[in-house]
Amino acid sequence: MKNTKIQRMVGIAIMSAIVVVLQLLGSFIKFGPVSVSLVLIPIVVGAAMYGEVAGAILGGVFGVVVLLQPDTALFYGISVFGTVATVMVKGTLAGWLSGLTFRALSHKKEWLAVAFAAMVCPLVNTGIFALGCRLFFWDALAEMGGGNALAFLLTVMIGINFIAEFVTNVICSPVILRILHAANRH
Repeated sequence: MKNTKIQRMVGIAIMSAIVVVLQLLGSFIKFGPVSVSLVLIPIVVGAAMYGEVAGAILGGVFGVVVLLQPDTALFYGISVFGTVATVMVKGTLAGWLSGLTFRALSHKKEWLAVAFAAMVCPLVNTGIFALGCRLFFWDALAEMGGGNALAFLLTVMIGINFIAEFVTNVICSPVILRILHAANRH
């Protein structure tokens, strides 16, 4: 029992370190002009391996790193509360809901459960980001977008990036989880 708790803590710590590294290096991975964040993958894999609380912790780690990055300064200049609330809620809920999705479907096929969890994570992350933009940053987005905040949000801030993250997450998360399970059996 004690050994299982220690393994879980170490696993969450390792996944947290991976989240930090991937978030810090994420802007270097590009498909054309779009940078694709791989940080959601360890959040989903960690949520699948260790449960929804672990997913929430990993999402929270992701949020803290985002809050410390220079790109976030633009949002701080508009609303500190809105920035912190949006970033922390989107990351934490994305991880937690991914874990709940995995748990709810894991009695069927594991690969299907992790694939659905991998869909939930970017949907929640991007959806809450869009909601936060609507609540806290709409006027600033309208200025940046030449009067059309929605078009600016969908094309520049979300757009192709969401699609690339969604596809990458859905493909990679089940494969990585399967590899980790296979490695644990040997």
